[in-house]
Amino acid sequence: MPRESAAAPGAGSRLVHAAVTRQARLRPGATALVEGSARISYRTLDHAADTYAACLQDLGVRPGDLVPVGMPRGARLIAVLLAVLKCGAGYAVLDPAQPAFRRRETVSRLGSPVMVASAPQPDDEPAAGRRTRVWTPPAGTLEEAAARRVRAVGLRVDGSSTAAVFLTSGTSGPPKAVLSPHAATTRLFAGRPLAGLGPGRTMAQAAPASWDAFSLEVWGPLTTGGTCALAARDQLLPDDLRRLREQSGVDTLWLTSAVFNLFVDEDIDAFGGLRTVLTGGETLSPPHVRSFLARHPGITLINGYGPVESCVFATTRTIRPEDCDLPNGIPIGTPVPGTDVHLVGGEIWVTGEGLAHGYLADPAATRAAFTTLTLEGRTRPAYRTGDRGEFDRHGVLHFLGRADRQVKIAGHRLEPAGIESVARTVPGIRHCHVLPVPARETGPGTAGAAPDHLALFYTSWSSDLTAAVIRRALADRLPRYSVPAAVYRVPYLPVTPNGKVDPAALLSTLTAARSTS
Repeated sequence: MPRESAAAPGAGSRLVHAAVTRQARLRPGATALVEGSARISYRTLDHAADTYAACLQDLGVRPGDLVPVGMPRGARLIAVLLAVLKCGAGYAVLDPAQPAFRRRETVSRLGSPVMVASAPQPDDEPAAGRRTRVWTPPAGTLEEAAARRVRAVGLRVDGSSTAAVFLTSGTSGPPKAVLSPHAATTRLFAGRPLAGLGPGRTMAQAAPASWDAFSLEVWGPLTTGGTCALAARDQLLPDDLRRLREQSGVDTLWLTSAVFNLFVDEDIDAFGGLRTVLTGGETLSPPHVRSFLARHPGITLINGYGPVESCVFATTRTIRPEDCDLPNGIPIGTPVPGTDVHLVGGEIWVTGEGLAHGYLADPAATRAAFTTLTLEGRTRPAYRTGDRGEFDRHGVLHFLGRADRQVKIAGHRLEPAGIESVARTVPGIRHCHVLPVPARETGPGTAGAAPDHLALFYTSWSSDLTAAVIRRALADRLPRYSVPAAVYRVPYLPVTPNGKVDPAALLSTLTAARSTS
């Protein structure tokens, strides 16, 4: 049976730019953005976006266009994205970490007549086909842009119209371009918004603009009357958080689980003064969560789960201390408004207003991931997450690992995520990750070779925590065939640019890793 969210208003008229404009009318002088020492009001942001939108319309941007944007983090970027939405178009923020040829591919696929950039960037023009004109917003402050406003802009497209194109990393090929509609974003904040948002609240903005987490950090505050405080860089560190809290009044924060663990380990007091922390992206570490809750019992800690194809979150859970002792780890919760979650053969499927339209110019991948479910005689669009889960008797969803991480070794089907969950209970382990390893993992031509054993990589402060100690602890909790054959202590677990553990980088260090056997 599916588990459904609380009722949410219809998505047809829920538009990101309309929600921001509404806040500008309700509280024109309130602070929308904080960038360094600058405080930008809702009126200034909305009017500056009108000025930029009029320029984009004059250049030929029309409803349904997908406009590439190559600009650095900042208030002007947010005003430009709001302007694109006011034109009835969608935006795609280019990842500056991508090679130039990948950016050119993305610009070509988007097919927009206009690209927005801080300065002319010929490397980002399409490699072939019609030429995309590069528009650079005029120099000056947003106040100056707002003063040049000649008309209000805000086309009433449908809530199902594409608002954002989220670009995946594309490490093994061209980035997937996820077509996310307005309603996928606004469903999170309308009616019953997430904790930490709304008037009087200030959220940090540190996620790269090409991620869906950017929508949480920017449109979450701006569509609900709160304040968005922009960090100076993507990689938020504890000292950065302290400055944002002290200078900008930040009280709400989103961190990937890997970065959350880093903060807890390195400077748990950096969270002091916050009211809400949201985390997720990977399985949470109960020891780290337990330490956080013990140190900051007054801060609301939320576990958020959801693929980018369902925009930021599909489910959330306000974490309780007792959640850290559950056998399947910390629950991922119940559906957010406008979203339903279903289990089909133990796999998590998502339906509702959060779903993307699919992948731009990739019908095969779209067909593979986006399908339909027929429930009680009604056929609904659905997304297959590839994650396994189960509902407890209270209707709370628990994550059981990735279906595609399951491996078969010596005739046994093994689940690395389940082994990691048990390993995290071993006293002294800070972080851990389990990987299947081929017999000759460092030899030539072994990419894709069948694994013949599992390796556990871990970090610890204690030099007394040896591989033998860990194996004995795991043997008490796991079947013999599930205990990793190799255990390596490493100084840290490498992560990808989006803050998740990087398996390829971890395997590449295997020969240098120091075994504690």
